[in-house]
Amino acid sequence: MRMKKAFIGLSLLFMIVPGIAKSADFFNPASKNDRSGIVANWKFTKQHVKSGSIDKGNLILEDTSKQGNDLKLVTIGDPASPELKNMIQWSEEDYYDQQEGGSMKFANYENAPSGRYFKTKKDAPINSEKFDKGFTIEAVFKLPRESKSGMGLFSRQGQAADLNKLEGEKKILSALTISNDQKIHWTSHPSNLNYNVSNWSRALNPDEWYHLAVVNDSYTTTLTLNGVSDYGKSEKVIGIAALKGKGWNIGASEWGNKLGGLFRGNIQEIRIADKALTEKEWIVQDARDDKPFEGSNKALPFLTNRKNYNFLFVPDVQKYSSQNPEIFNSQMNWISKNTKKNNIIMNTFVGDIVDNDLEEQWQNSLGAISNMDKNEVPYMIAAGNHDYAKGDPFLTHYGPKRFVNKKYYKGSSPSGYSSYAMAKAGSYEYLILIVDMKSLHKDLEWSKQVLDQHKDKPTILVSHDIIYPKVKDDKTIAAESSNGRLIWRELVKDHDQVFMTVNGHYFGIAHQVKQNSAGNDVIQMLVNYQTNYRGGNGWLRLVEFDEKKKELIFRTFSPFVDEMSKKEKSYIDYKFLTSENNSFKLNWDFKNRFNFN
Repeated sequence: MRMKKAFIGLSLLFMIVPGIAKSADFFNPASKNDRSGIVANWKFTKQHVKSGSIDKGNLILEDTSKQGNDLKLVTIGDPASPELKNMIQWSEEDYYDQQEGGSMKFANYENAPSGRYFKTKKDAPINSEKFDKGFTIEAVFKLPRESKSGMGLFSRQGQAADLNKLEGEKKILSALTISNDQKIHWTSHPSNLNYNVSNWSRALNPDEWYHLAVVNDSYTTTLTLNGVSDYGKSEKVIGIAALKGKGWNIGASEWGNKLGGLFRGNIQEIRIADKALTEKEWIVQDARDDKPFEGSNKALPFLTNRKNYNFLFVPDVQKYSSQNPEIFNSQMNWISKNTKKNNIIMNTFVGDIVDNDLEEQWQNSLGAISNMDKNEVPYMIAAGNHDYAKGDPFLTHYGPKRFVNKKYYKGSSPSGYSSYAMAKAGSYEYLILIVDMKSLHKDLEWSKQVLDQHKDKPTILVSHDIIYPKVKDDKTIAAESSNGRLIWRELVKDHDQVFMTVNGHYFGIAHQVKQNSAGNDVIQMLVNYQTNYRGGNGWLRLVEFDEKKKELIFRTFSPFVDEMSKKEKSYIDYKFLTSENNSFKLNWDFKNRFNFN
C-alpha cells in the first residue's frame, strides 16, 4: 500500500535513533498537542464502540473528544434485507497500514434495498455549533475501485429554505461530497451570506488513502487534500449556518431534507475543531501521496540539436477555462514566446476547450488562445465532447473562419469541425489532420480524400477520442475505443503516411506502437491531465524529431510551474514529468518510415 515505503524508513529511524517509541502518538503528533478547540473526534474502529453492535443495528460510536457528540448507526430501507450484513463492516485497513487500529468499510450503493450511515444524537452540542470563529474539518478515508456515483461523506442536516434564505432553497447547508468524477466538493452555507460557497479538489484515485482538511479562519476557507490545495480559496466566509433541532450525517448527504448519496469506501477518522488548526495540529501531518508524479525541476533542453524540431500537443484545457484561466494564459504565453526558439512546427489542441457551454469559459479560452494569433504562432484545434452545444459555439469561435487566412491551414470538412494543415520541417512536409469526434462518420470520406491526395506527406492524425488507458497486470496499457477502432480501420491502417495519432478525452496518459497494413509503425498517444492537480497543472506534451540520431523524444512540460518561485511550489509541482509514459524515446528511421512508394 501507499505508506509502506514510509514505514521502512521509519523502522530504520527507530533502529538508528534510541529513545523513539513506535507508538500511535508518533504517527499522530496532534494527539500530544493542545486539544482545546476540538469539538468532535470520531474514530471508526472497534476500540471506540460505546455500546451496541453493527449486527443489531444499534451501534453507538463514542466522541473521543469527550464533548458528548456520540454517533449512532442509522438503517434505512428494508430492515430485513440480507445485504445489511455487508453494508457496514470493520476493516483492518487504515492510513498507516494497520498501525492505528483499522477503519470502517461502507458498502452502500445506489438503489440498494437498504443502507446504513451515522448521525449525531439529538442532544449533541455540535448540532447547534455555528463556528463563527472558524473551523477545521478533517477526514481520513479511502474510495473503492468500483466508485462511480456521487455520494456523501459528511453533511449538516437541513436546507437553505428552512433558514428563510432568498437563495438556495433545497440546497444542503454544508456537506463534504464526492462527485461522479471522484472529486471532493465542500459546499457551505455561511452565517453571513445568502448563498453557498464551494471548494473543489482534484479527482481522487480509487483504493488510495487520503487526508482531507477544510480550514476556515473566519474569513477564508481552504480545502487541502494530502497536503495540497488545488483550486484556491473561498473568501468572505464566516461560520456555518445551523438549524435548530438538526444534526450532522456521517456517510450521507441530503437534498431537500431527503437523504441521498450514501457513502461507499473506508472511513478511519473524522475530526472537527471550532477554530482554524495549523498544519502541525492536523491528524496527519505532512501527508504525501507516494510519488503521485515523477518529475524534475532541473533545466532540460527542448532541442538536443539545432536542426531538430518539435510538435507540441495541448491536452484537454477545460478545467483551465472553467476554473484556472491563469494556467491557460501561462501555457499560451509560453507557446507564443517559445515556438520559434524551440522550433515548434505546430501546436495542436486535442479537444475539450471548455468544460461547459458558458460564455465566460469561451471568453477565457479566447483570451488565452488569441495570444498565438497576435504572435502569428501556428496552431490547430480539435473539438471535444464538452465543446458541442446548441448553436455550435465551437465553430463560432474556432471554426474555419478563424483559420482561413493562415498560410498553413489548407481546408475544413463540410461540417466545419474537421480540418487539416501543412507544415514543413527538416527534410519533410508534414500534414496535420484533425478528425472530429462528433462528425466522425460524416467526415470519414472527406478525411480519406485528404489522405489520398497527400500520400507522400507524413501525417499526424488528431481526434478527441482514439485510445484510452487500461490497467493490465498492474501496468497501464493503451486500448482502442469504438471511435478509435473506426479511425484505425478507415483512416490509419491502409494509409501508410499516417505515422502518429494523438487524442485526449480519457482520464490519464498512455501510448503504444502498432503496425499498419504495410507492417510499419504507428505511434498512438493519449495525453489528458484534467483530473490531476489543478486540472492539469499546465503540462504540455512536446515531441522532438531528431532525424540525425533517428529518434523521437517525448517530453511533458509545464510553463505554469516553470514560472513559480521556490516558495510557491508544492511537493508535486514539477515543470517536467519524468515517468515512463511522460518522458520517453522511440527509435525512428525517418528515411525508411517515410518512404511511401
